[in-house]
Parts: sequence; C-alpha cells; structure tokens
Amino acid sequence: MIKTLIPILGDQLSTDISSLRGVKPADTHILMAEVWDEATYVRHHKKKIALVFSAMRHFAAELERLGFSVRYVRLDDDSNSGSLKGEVIRTLRQTAFDRIRITEPGEWRLREDLEGWSADLNIPVDILDDDRYLASHEDFRDWAQGRKQLRMEYFYRAMRRKTGLLMDAEGQPEGGRWNFDTENRKPAKADLLMPKPLRFDPDDTTRDVLALVASQFDAHFGDLEPFWFPVTREQAEAALDGFIDNALPWFGDFQDAMVAGEKFLYHSLLSSSLNIGLLSPLEVCQRVEMAYDEGKAPLNAVEGFIRQIIGWREYVRGIYWHEGPTYKNNNFFNAERPLPDFYWTAKTDMACMQAAIVQTKEEAYAHHIQRLMVTGTFALLAGVHPHDVHEWYLAVYADAFEWVELPNTLGMSQFADGGLLASKPYAASGAYINKMSDYCNECRYQVKIKHGQDACPFNYLYWDFMARHEAKLRGNPRLAMVYRSWDKMAMDTKQAHRESASAFLKDLA
Repeated sequence: MIKTLIPILGDQLSTDISSLRGVKPADTHILMAEVWDEATYVRHHKKKIALVFSAMRHFAAELERLGFSVRYVRLDDDSNSGSLKGEVIRTLRQTAFDRIRITEPGEWRLREDLEGWSADLNIPVDILDDDRYLASHEDFRDWAQGRKQLRMEYFYRAMRRKTGLLMDAEGQPEGGRWNFDTENRKPAKADLLMPKPLRFDPDDTTRDVLALVASQFDAHFGDLEPFWFPVTREQAEAALDGFIDNALPWFGDFQDAMVAGEKFLYHSLLSSSLNIGLLSPLEVCQRVEMAYDEGKAPLNAVEGFIRQIIGWREYVRGIYWHEGPTYKNNNFFNAERPLPDFYWTAKTDMACMQAAIVQTKEEAYAHHIQRLMVTGTFALLAGVHPHDVHEWYLAVYADAFEWVELPNTLGMSQFADGGLLASKPYAASGAYINKMSDYCNECRYQVKIKHGQDACPFNYLYWDFMARHEAKLRGNPRLAMVYRSWDKMAMDTKQAHRESASAFLKDLA
C-alpha cells in the first residue's frame, strides 16, 4: 500500500479538490496547518485571518467525518515551525510516506517553493492542476496565443461558449447581446429597500479562532468583531440562497452604485467563499442562471453577475499565471509616492475615501467600485507606488489572494502594466463619484469646484495626472476627448489645476 501525504492549503477547502479526488482514506493522511508565514507575509486584516483559520478548522472536521486521518497544526502549537514546508518536514519525520500529493497553490511564491520540495525532502511530489477554475493555464495560453490584446470581453465570450451559460439553443447569447453593462450603471438612493446579507453567529470553533487572532494579531489592521462570514460550505450555500432571493434582481441596476452608510447594497459577498473553496464558480453561476430561467431575476442582473465570475475572475487568474512572477514589478508611470497613512487610519476629509476605508477596516470588504474608482483611482492620480497599493489591497480584504488581487490592482486599477489588461487608465474626477454616490453631499470639499483649497481633490488631481503622463497617454484613442478638452483649456486654468495638485500632494507627503 502506497501511503500518501496530502497538504491542504487555506484556500483549498473543497472536498472536490484535485488532490483528494480518487484517494482512499485508509492510505491517505491530510496535513493542514495554521502558519505564521501565511498569516504575516503581508499584515492581513484580522477578520481575514480569522475567516481562513476558522474555515480550515471546520473543513478539517468535515474531512475527519468522511474518514480521513487529519493532522491539524494550530498556530499556537508550541512545536509549530511557522511555515508550510516546515510542517511537512515535521510530519515526514514522525511518519513515513511514499509520496506527497498536493493541488497547485494559487500564488507564485508558494508554487516556486513547492517545486523544490521533491529534491529537498527526498520524496516524490505530485503537483496537480487546480481544476476548480473553469479555464486551466493551458486554456488561457491557447486563448491568448497570437492575440495583440488580451481583452476580457473576448475571453468572457469564449467562457460563455465553453460553459453554455446564458446561451440559447442556436449558440447565441441570451437576449441577443453578450453584455448588458450599459443598463447596470444606475446610481442608488438611500431610500431604496436595501437587503441585509445573512450573518452567521460564531460557534465554539470560530470563537476559539477569534480569541487566538485577538491575542496574536492585535497590531494588524482591522476590526475583528463582529465576525459573521460564512465558514462552512453549508453556510456559504445559505448565503448564496439569500443573495439570489433578496438581492440578485437589483444587483445589475445598482452594481456600480455607492451610498453613504450602506456597505453592501445588492452585492453578493460571496467572493471570500469562492476564493477559499467553500463554493465553486460553476455551481454559483448555474444557480444564478436558474433564477433567470425561473423568472426570479432579470437578464441584466444575471449576466452582470455571471460576467464577474466567469469573465473577470477567470480572466485575471489567467493573466496572473500567464504573465509570471515578475508581473508585480510593473510600474508603467514610474510612480514612487508612498501609500498615504490615511489608507490605514481613514483620517481624511475626503468623504468617499473615508467611507471606503472605514468600511474596509470594519468589514474587510468593499465592493468593486469602491476599490476601483475611489481608493484605487486616488492612488493612481496621486502617483502612489503600485506595489504599495498592491500590498494594501492584498492585506485588507478578506477575499484578496494574489492571483485575483494583483492583476486587478496593478492592471485594472493602477494601469501599471501599461495597458496589458485595461484599455485605458481608470482615472476619474470627482464628477464620477458624485454621479454614482451621495458621498459628496456631506464632504468638506466641493465637487463642483475644480481647483483651490475647497475643490474636490479628485478634480485637480485628475488633470494633473493627465498632464504629467501626456507623453504616454495622448496616443490612447480612448483618451482623445480628454486631451482635446485639455488643449482647449485656458493656460491659467491649467496652471491652477497643477498648482492645486502640487500643494495637495506636498501636504499629503
């Protein structure tokens, strides 16, 4: 009998993971470990650490119920080596195994470490594809080969055809269009009936984790409690049901909206459950498609949601692995400014930034427009070093793992890859935030004032950004209208914008 050791990582919490498929509990030993290396390679939000550790402990118990022998190493175990490899070494010293079988990690740093295990540990190591995703590395390479531009929209269409999601009997997109995004940009009003996401009370296992995180990670960013994330598959399925029944019908209309005091609006909050393995992307999309088939949700909402998962989520994973570990070094604009302190403290007079950062501190969550068009756009306009922005996003959000966070941050938000992922920088003035939110109503700055001490900083920072990077951006066809407006602007107005930006950024430093 061949004895196999199977390490399971904190974002692989699925009984259908490739490393578990087809194995027999009698000749298989599972290793799961809470280790310092993973909890601290960036200073993760306290809620994020608690989510992963609690979900890991619940999953280990599930595996034991299925008959597996599980070695579970807690963070406060006196013998804990502090690293995944260290725990594998410790396990091999105590028990003889013939081979290690592991599903590919989701990040380059772990993948590169894993590739040296066989030689270092003198044992065969089988690294299996992580087929929870709908596009393998080979699928993405095949799609990308020969293309001048790797645009998500065309990848998304290929994924629709592959999965059959929202495709009619003739092989055409449901409703005659691939994309209903033009219908999904409505601002929301505070008097709308906002559904509340399901909240899950901590059980004894989660309470033990919360006590551990409180004692060991007190200096990390974020509020630990109240803690109400799903930590089991059963809870994640209940959260999915709640989203479909209570929020999905309005998700499309208001997916880009922001409302002061409303943290969640009609968003699903399922990304953390997807990214640690409690839910699979295809099952989530099929459930949402079923809601459309049953007349429970309109096409624009269902298409918009499915696009986020089989479009963006799969696409950014493809970009991450396709571009390799040096992708994180991209800095197209040569931005060098350190991340401002208020990204951690929320001490800023900009109401939109304060709202997004306070919410992030409280919930380890902000929706995609808050991330892209508020905190992300400000960092882009202010010239913050993209690696600082990357590490902040990776640390503060419960759903942030490098494969999904890095391309979204460096490529989509900061345009640091020079247009590999996005066709233009997502730069915007205060007018966008005012259109899509009510943050400006109570802001100390005036969104209709374009420069000077009382002006919305997004206004003059926007024009300063366009002027600073004119040599790199003027030739972009999607910015032609922007530069025509700049060319028509009076010289004293241009100067006022740039002087206001200079003064603001000097104070920021």
